[in-house]
Amino acid sequence: MKILHLETSSKNCSVAISDGLELLCLCEEVSDNYKQSESLHTFVQWALEGANLSLKDLDAISLGMGPGSYTGLRIGASAAKGFCFGLEIPLIAVNSLETMIKPFLGQNYDLIVPMVDARRTEVYTALYDGQTGKLQQPTQALVLDESPLEYLSDKKVLIVGDGATKAQEILNLPNADFNDTVYPSAQYLTDEAVRKYTAAEFEDVAYFEPFYLKDFQGVKKKGSPK
Repeated sequence: MKILHLETSSKNCSVAISDGLELLCLCEEVSDNYKQSESLHTFVQWALEGANLSLKDLDAISLGMGPGSYTGLRIGASAAKGFCFGLEIPLIAVNSLETMIKPFLGQNYDLIVPMVDARRTEVYTALYDGQTGKLQQPTQALVLDESPLEYLSDKKVLIVGDGATKAQEILNLPNADFNDTVYPSAQYLTDEAVRKYTAAEFEDVAYFEPFYLKDFQGVKKKGSPK
């Protein structure tokens, strides 16, 4: 079961290849300039070379479907769908927030809360059990100063992601730890991708859209009509 994993929802352009649950190769780079458009296909080539595989050896493509950067998600989804169409293999989609909690499961936390920066005081977030990784509260766009999450104050909580800094500034969570160096990574798509492959939980390649969570809001140029 050889799967190519793509994760482009954040500043981390990340590509991995696994054989079942075994990670064969990982290529990724975090950049403030969002290098998905220029790096993604190069990373795919490097990952294939590192795993000593070719595209025709792949059984499926898995994609971190968001939420996150609109442009990054579009790039990742377009690449994934192109590979699936060309190779006639299935597409698997995994919530990108799930990949952020994997390295911290089984530690001394009641809850792990991934937070992706979504401008101003807003984040994309969900709540996961710190031991099992089971989803406790579904993915949502949360305005931190309107929804302070103070009901978590008696829990041992880990908040991870590039939204953790603003969360630490705004929220009153004395028992929480914060880690703003965590980004979604393709290496942590493997578990759920294998589960979905085994269960044949595939996406319709023709109609699949990333999990944007919110409508795209472009930046208006000066003098443009409102």
